[in-house]
Amino acid sequence: MTQRINYIQQSPQLFKKFLEFSNLLEDSAIEESVRDLVSIRASQINGCGFCLDMHVKEARIHGERELRIHDLATWRESTLFAPRERAALAWAEVLTKLPEHGVPDDIYERVRTQFSEKELSDLTFEVMAINAWNRANVAFRTVPGSSDKAFGLDKANLA
Repeated sequence: MTQRINYIQQSPQLFKKFLEFSNLLEDSAIEESVRDLVSIRASQINGCGFCLDMHVKEARIHGERELRIHDLATWRESTLFAPRERAALAWAEVLTKLPEHGVPDDIYERVRTQFSEKELSDLTFEVMAINAWNRANVAFRTVPGSSDKAFGLDKANLA
């Protein structure tokens, strides 16, 4: 396997600004548990091992139940997710795998029944951010767990 560049070292100012943007999402109108679920699901879809590892650990630190994390890949069939969480997951999926003709009205309407305009806007930025992180970490094959100590993820005790 070809050694890839370290994009953080190569573009430190861009990384810093994007990290600042991502950190702003912590104060968004979307609750932490929904942000965790969305980040995990988008990372599953995009095949980003680094982000999947990171967000599973964060979710566990935040108190998320292990079974719900396992059920995320099949959230439509699972009974463990509330309507608001289901709407957020549907929004995350449709924005992660944009259909050829855009977001279908039925998905938009379903999401609008669960989120205010501000919340939907903030949720969209959350999905945008995780997809961007996924793309960078997939492109450069960032090793899962390689930043655990720096991000305090060693506290998850999931080594």
